Amino acid sequence: MKICIVGLGYVGLPLAIQFARSGAEVIGLDVDRAKVDQVNRGRSYIKHIAAKTISEVLKAKRLTASTDFSRIQKADAVIICVPTPLSKNREPDISFIIETGRKIAPHLQKSALVVLESTTYPGTTEEDLRGVIEQNSKLKAGVDFHLAFSPEREDPGNPHSVVATIPKIVGGFTPACLQKAMALYSIAIKRLVPVSSCRVAEAAKLLENIFRSVNIALVNELKMVYGAMGIDIWEVIEAAKTKPFGFMPFYPGPGLGGHCIPIDPFYLTWKAREYGHNTRFIELAGEINTWMPEYVVRRVADALNARSKAVRGSRILILGVAYKPNVDDERESPSYLLMSLLADRGAEVEYYDPYVPVIKPTREHPRWAGKKSIRWNRASVRSFDLVLIATNHSSVNYHELADWADCVVDTRNAMAAITQPKARVWKA
Repeated sequence: MKICIVGLGYVGLPLAIQFARSGAEVIGLDVDRAKVDQVNRGRSYIKHIAAKTISEVLKAKRLTASTDFSRIQKADAVIICVPTPLSKNREPDISFIIETGRKIAPHLQKSALVVLESTTYPGTTEEDLRGVIEQNSKLKAGVDFHLAFSPEREDPGNPHSVVATIPKIVGGFTPACLQKAMALYSIAIKRLVPVSSCRVAEAAKLLENIFRSVNIALVNELKMVYGAMGIDIWEVIEAAKTKPFGFMPFYPGPGLGGHCIPIDPFYLTWKAREYGHNTRFIELAGEINTWMPEYVVRRVADALNARSKAVRGSRILILGVAYKPNVDDERESPSYLLMSLLADRGAEVEYYDPYVPVIKPTREHPRWAGKKSIRWNRASVRSFDLVLIATNHSSVNYHELADWADCVVDTRNAMAAITQPKARVWKA
């Protein structure tokens, strides 16, 4: 089977590798020439994907990358893995999906399968994507070509998150579309979960991420409440999770990051208004999570005040700009907002992140583009008035930090294992 995967990012590249390993002939399509060139050279631009893994499927002639969408003409299936961000007005931006639909439509062959994997609101596949493909081709969904939705389930940096073993939800535009999509994914995925429609599959993905968003908001709020009472939320969670039923631990942080949780809930809140519903619970969770960087900055101010210092004029080191530990993915990272909030208050801000040596240009935080990570050594760390732990990378030596720094604000409980640190540690 020949498969085209559009979008060679954190979702598309692992999926392409897994299909190639399973015996399919895969063409990875991307508009980014740099990514295409790196794949074809057997190089990895994603930290947790080894270059050796790419080289193996290249040598087996199972994977190639290209910017030429006309190669879809020979494909049995096209899988779309493109970004679905929010606009400046915090509304769904499905322009990447629509543009991809326009690009693939003229080259789509009869009986081919198109699957959308990008997280989006219910109706996107059956209405928006179907519409743009039909308008730009002579084909009709469910008759001339097959259409389906199968949400991505990626957990970058988690060694137990393996594409082949993560159950795959699949929804088709018609029963025949579902059957075709099931046949496709059965090549590479061990367990498939068929559902009755694309809408159900789209809604299931949103539920997964909204569930996490709401529960993270809950523990973030409890962190502030218990903190005011002098109770350590981390100790509370450790005690509560010993219950063998009816409880699942979630952990607080400095705000939400990544490509899913900060964005996906708002796809549903926007779509719900079309049906006359206000998603108050989801929006409240979003407000709490969005406000967390402000709370952290207040804790930074408290920590500096205790040392007779102000935020203005202080040198502050942000430890970690990736949105989660042990990855190089900084999309929607709360670290950028923390850096901006502190800089706007007059602080001199630097960062250290072994996974992000240089900050790439981003639409949301262009002011930090090109900034480089400091070197990790005693002299460098001791030059700062305060170190703010925003991401708890396991490769960081927290014993050294406890010895070198004077003051640490810890949003991730990374310093919990350090006994009698020289630095004063504040939890936030």
